[in-house]
Amino acid sequence: MPRPIRAAVSPGLGKPPVIEDLILADPEPDEVVLRIEAAGICHTDLEVARWTPTPRVLGHEGAGVVVATGSAVTGLSPGDRVVATFGFCGECPNCKGDQPAYCFDGPALNFEGKRGTNTPALTRPDGTAIEGAFFQQSSFATHALATMRNCVKVPDGFPLPVAAPLGCGIQTGAGAVANQLAARKGRPLLVIGAGAVGLAASMAGRSIGCDPIMCVELDASRRDMATSVGATHTLDGANPDWPEQVLMLTHGGATAALDSAGTQATFRGSLAALHAGGRLGVLTLPGAFEDPIDHPGGMDFMTKTIVGVVEGDAVPKTFLPTLMKQHLAGDLPVDRLITPYRFADIAKAFEDAGNGSVIKPVLTFEDEHVADEHPRDARI
Repeated sequence: MPRPIRAAVSPGLGKPPVIEDLILADPEPDEVVLRIEAAGICHTDLEVARWTPTPRVLGHEGAGVVVATGSAVTGLSPGDRVVATFGFCGECPNCKGDQPAYCFDGPALNFEGKRGTNTPALTRPDGTAIEGAFFQQSSFATHALATMRNCVKVPDGFPLPVAAPLGCGIQTGAGAVANQLAARKGRPLLVIGAGAVGLAASMAGRSIGCDPIMCVELDASRRDMATSVGATHTLDGANPDWPEQVLMLTHGGATAALDSAGTQATFRGSLAALHAGGRLGVLTLPGAFEDPIDHPGGMDFMTKTIVGVVEGDAVPKTFLPTLMKQHLAGDLPVDRLITPYRFADIAKAFEDAGNGSVIKPVLTFEDEHVADEHPRDARI
């Protein structure tokens, strides 16, 4: 039967989230109910909260425990610890071809919260529907519905607050370098921005053995963080000559570059800092360039590759366990990026994430589950 929960509702148009009592629908055959223990806040959450015109529950880096399963769920049982990632259908040609990030139904599943029966995942006690199933989870809540496809098991002992941001931001940065940009041992990697995505990219570059690893960032403290997690050189983004500095450091340009800032200036600079045959990954959703994107033209167009980065082109079932192993081995120190916040303080966490005073806020739910008996519900 439907489950009373507490969830942070973003009212829309940039207003801060407010915690409310809501009702979570029963799981559909392919869905599971998660008791959320930790949830990362990503800039996608902030941006969608700004432009959405109607109330909705966001959150797409959730980690928790399975407490109930739909009738057709396989591979997951009550009591399993999992991290939830992006939604995908599992049936389209891209999903079957190990490219779930490019699922034909991806926008509807992730940004529109589509469910199989098109019934609302969340309602207020009076029956009013609230937009949910964001990225097939809406994890800014004590409990959430996810699908058996977008849940990945977390080993016993692995901290769920560290697992949570692996589901999107860390996966995106590390996956971009490992899967999309042809980053190679001994070849230069350029990373624009030292947020969670950019720092994950620097970590991945160090794990691969890229050299040098250069990070361009405006904030001095974040440049220091980049150095500590993998960058061999940091450049002040306020200096317009940073592309020339990259060319000098690399004796000709970077082999791979990831632009996690998403502005015209960083796009043009990153492209200029590549050598012929180099590859640039751009990460701009949900924002956009201030002006129409410049066509590079000339030899840049003929000899360099530009790719859009979506979830690091990852196959979560295999890539997320790899990231967990790298963290345990000390090669992916995600914990150093995290600032924990109680779920009750989500509005403050949104504010701090928005003004850049923290890198990766992660909500924790211990206070919300004190009276929870953690039932191991039967299959629904």
